[in-house]
Amino acid sequence: MSTALEKFKKYRKPGYYDKFDYHWTMSIDLDRCTGCEACVVACQAENNLPIVGEQQFAMRREIKWIRIERYWEGEYPDIKLQFIPMLCQHCDQAPCEIACPVFATYHNQDGLNTQVYNRCIGTRTCAVYCPYEVRFFNWFTYEWDEPLEQQLNPDVTVREKGVMEKCTFCIQRIRQAKDTAKDDGRRRVRDGEVKPACVQSCPTEAMVFGDLNDPDSQVSKMARNPRGYHVLEELNTTPSIVYLKRVQTDG
Repeated sequence: MSTALEKFKKYRKPGYYDKFDYHWTMSIDLDRCTGCEACVVACQAENNLPIVGEQQFAMRREIKWIRIERYWEGEYPDIKLQFIPMLCQHCDQAPCEIACPVFATYHNQDGLNTQVYNRCIGTRTCAVYCPYEVRFFNWFTYEWDEPLEQQLNPDVTVREKGVMEKCTFCIQRIRQAKDTAKDDGRRRVRDGEVKPACVQSCPTEAMVFGDLNDPDSQVSKMARNPRGYHVLEELNTTPSIVYLKRVQTDG
């Protein structure tokens, strides 16, 4: 049986983004995830996600970069609940990138699927093309009442009306780690120096983040785990998130 890393190398186009020094990747161990949503809250605080209100929520206009999906497995009375954190997969062959008419979403020098807010014209085509349903549209310019605006992260842009947004793998933390490595005279960021807010907040350490190009990194080892797989991998989008299946037991 092929591992997630072997499948990624198989379906990745030859020379596709090989010029990048890093391939930032996340692994999520579903056997560890308890569905506590600490990652959801941490992401919201770190990345200045607005509270859209009850009315907008009822219209399915909530902005949540990471959500916890719940699935029931088995038949009564042997029923098990499974939690699956779902966020932007940062696909190497991302459908959203070819869909955008103004190239507001593209791959940057770290191999991340990024969004240029001041280039976005709000066609929402990228959201239609995304099979993971993890791209969100700002229907309004949301305001933070005093003194709540003081909790905004100064390293993250506050988005306005008419702009698409999604998970960035906390790119501001990646930039900070790379600047620190440069100041220290190091060429590369060490494994474990970059932790997105969701990874940092996970109480069970179900989420691991790192450079897939480093064979000794923890995330590379997770990608080689036989339990690893990609969501909707049959679409060949080559996601940068590896999920580890739950361990099935009789107990």
